[in-house]
Amino acid sequence: MSQALIRITGLSREYVMGAETVRALRGVDLEIQPNEYVAIMGPSGSGKSTMMNLIGCLDTPTAGQYWLNGVEVSKMSDDELARVRNREIGFVFQTFNLLPRGTALHNVELPLIYAGIGSRERRERAARALEACGLGDRMTHRPNELSGGQRQRVAIARALVTEPSIILADEPTGNLDSQTSEEIMKVVGDLHANHGQTIVMVTHEHDIAEHAERVVTLHDGLISSDRQKVAA
Repeated sequence: MSQALIRITGLSREYVMGAETVRALRGVDLEIQPNEYVAIMGPSGSGKSTMMNLIGCLDTPTAGQYWLNGVEVSKMSDDELARVRNREIGFVFQTFNLLPRGTALHNVELPLIYAGIGSRERRERAARALEACGLGDRMTHRPNELSGGQRQRVAIARALVTEPSIILADEPTGNLDSQTSEEIMKVVGDLHANHGQTIVMVTHEHDIAEHAERVVTLHDGLISSDRQKVAA
């Protein structure tokens, strides 16, 4: 059996807020294999945002272990976590997070600039990522010249360009209408099918979660269900 890409055991995260201690996660166990497409669901306060921050190496647990690609990241320093984030994880956010004055190509190039990749290779890889997301004819457009769905495609291309182990999508359709949401989910599904990306998507929307192959539901900081969808 192949090694799990993500292995979480007894993961807990507590926050002290004034006199109160909030137990956001209460000892979660989870494994995600390479090339899986997983949705993490749950209502507000269920712990799904905390789970995303931990999987994305944006936060560290109060207790428990998190192994990513065979490396324990749960005890790493902030600098070590930043290196893992840059190498292993591509982020797609609800709010796109694009530079308004940069072209689509420049926005997608940014992670490669931070990684020290030369300009010619940067441009080639960014162009390929945009083409994979159906934006080959929009590379020189700035965000204000693109629709919401096109902006999210740019954000997906930017997450893809570093060839990360995981694409982590946080409410990727939260700012989009239903038709555009379906178009974006098709892009994500095609990337998974054609490029073999491991995708972990956090959402509170049942219809969006149904695009994934596996749906993990959190409730009060614990996994309440873990459902593998049956192929049609």
